[in-house]
Amino acid sequence: MENQTIKPTGCCEPFDPKLWQDKEVVWRDKIFVKDHVTSFLHMPLNMGRIMVKNMALIEKAGAKTKNHLMLADEKSLWGADIYIEVAKEVPGAQMAKISGSFLAKVFEGPYQNAGKWAEEMKKYVESKNKKSDKLYFFYTTCPKCAKAYGKNYVVLFAKMAD
Repeated sequence: MENQTIKPTGCCEPFDPKLWQDKEVVWRDKIFVKDHVTSFLHMPLNMGRIMVKNMALIEKAGAKTKNHLMLADEKSLWGADIYIEVAKEVPGAQMAKISGSFLAKVFEGPYQNAGKWAEEMKKYVESKNKKSDKLYFFYTTCPKCAKAYGKNYVVLFAKMAD
């Protein structure tokens, strides 16, 4: 499968894990559309509606980026803040800026492994003699596209403590 060309689904682009695996990135006032998703035990209940609403605003503003970076701050069992990367301010949307140094690591498998991945990410950060004060999840594809591509990649970004 490594040498096979992956055919795009028309929904989520195929993901190349090499782009983020074991990388250190620095963001200065990186802009995002911010929204909140209601969850039950970390399973999003209204993600589709929230994404459709925000993507319509982003497309109308001509603010889409090529990276399709969407971060989730899994604040509790009952909800998460999501951050959708944009190229510029989006009228009618709540905007947020994220700054800092981040360690990124790619994981693959079912979403139920998120707790395990968070623990592994904590150990990875410690192995670099660093401390993290925030963790963001980048779900690279929707569940349907992950099934179509045969891989479910999730990137964890650990924000380094000041």
